[in-house]
Amino acid sequence: MSPAPVTLTARAMLDRLVGFPTVSSVSNLDCIGFIKDYLASHGIASRLVPSPDGTKANLYATIGPEVAGGVVLSGHTDVVPVEGQAWTSDPWTVTERNGRLYGRGTCDMKGFDALVLAAVPAMVRAKLTRPIHIALSYDEEVGCIGAPFMVAEMVKTVPTPAAVIVGEPTRMQVVTGHKGSLSFRTQVTGHTVHSSRIDQGVSAVMVAARLITWLADTMAENARRADPANPFEPPYTTLHCGTIHGGTAGNVVASDCVFVTDIRAIPSEDPADFRDRYLAYIRDVIEPEMKRIAPHSGVELVPRAFVPGLKPEIDGAAERMARRLTGDNGVHVVSYGTEAGQFQEPGWSTVVCGPGDIAQAHQADEFVEIAEFEAGERFLARLIEDCSA
Repeated sequence: MSPAPVTLTARAMLDRLVGFPTVSSVSNLDCIGFIKDYLASHGIASRLVPSPDGTKANLYATIGPEVAGGVVLSGHTDVVPVEGQAWTSDPWTVTERNGRLYGRGTCDMKGFDALVLAAVPAMVRAKLTRPIHIALSYDEEVGCIGAPFMVAEMVKTVPTPAAVIVGEPTRMQVVTGHKGSLSFRTQVTGHTVHSSRIDQGVSAVMVAARLITWLADTMAENARRADPANPFEPPYTTLHCGTIHGGTAGNVVASDCVFVTDIRAIPSEDPADFRDRYLAYIRDVIEPEMKRIAPHSGVELVPRAFVPGLKPEIDGAAERMARRLTGDNGVHVVSYGTEAGQFQEPGWSTVVCGPGDIAQAHQADEFVEIAEFEAGERFLARLIEDCSA
């Protein structure tokens, strides 16, 4: 006997989703299980794409005919931690005040997920002529790790869609481009001696300082040659050192130092090119000097994450659809990363468009404005109608 269809308002669905504390350091399977059961109650089969260790899963499902030309609605299920933040209400319970819905993920991006799932009954009732595909990922917040596994499966099993809409918070503006990012650790191994005989040692901290200076100088050069007409803010590729750890005492030449870098490239540039230039500087200039004193010393780059950029498309189908449904004709690009570039890689036309303001993401007392939430509801209603024409 089939389960009775579960119908929830968008607000009630948001309550349910926020109630799952799906920070990236823990499993999202409880949340995915709830979504799978909810879809099953409407006769919709879900496909799960688990993480390599099986502790997490992506989910995708199709509503409507199994034909090409559909629309993918993409979201992620993970959220960032709340530890160390001064929340004034329970982050795992949606709290309404002053025209806003507060809670972890209300903006980034369980708000969009909730709108999509709450619209499922309307999708089922509609006589869709083109399918709507729901795609929900894990571990977006730690480098868009989960989506590539799901996209690879969808390419094999889903008829090619006409458009992908990634519902990250854009205040319902149609974002057609974002920077790509590449993150890695630089591990410097030096040779420790007393600081009075630094001539016999290799300071990992001082080597790291030279490398960070190279990153800063390269970014400054990017800024000098930036095209002022470039719509990105800032309008050039950035190279940033976020954390650094090294050394043991003020009078000891440091044997180890490690720091984290992210490179965020405008779509016309490849972040890997900058990493390769950085590595060439290490191998050609830095390491020979180190190894003349201590052959065991050196520098290693350890990959962390790569997120491809979203490249603006010429007359893209996703852009045309999103503009038609929102009425937004402005040119919008963002510097933060999303899973949009991963959907675009197999040739699927993709934009980013969703309720909320990215400025609220990851903050204490994260919120989405109710007006934005309702705008998202209207957007999906128009999309269902468009896919029924």
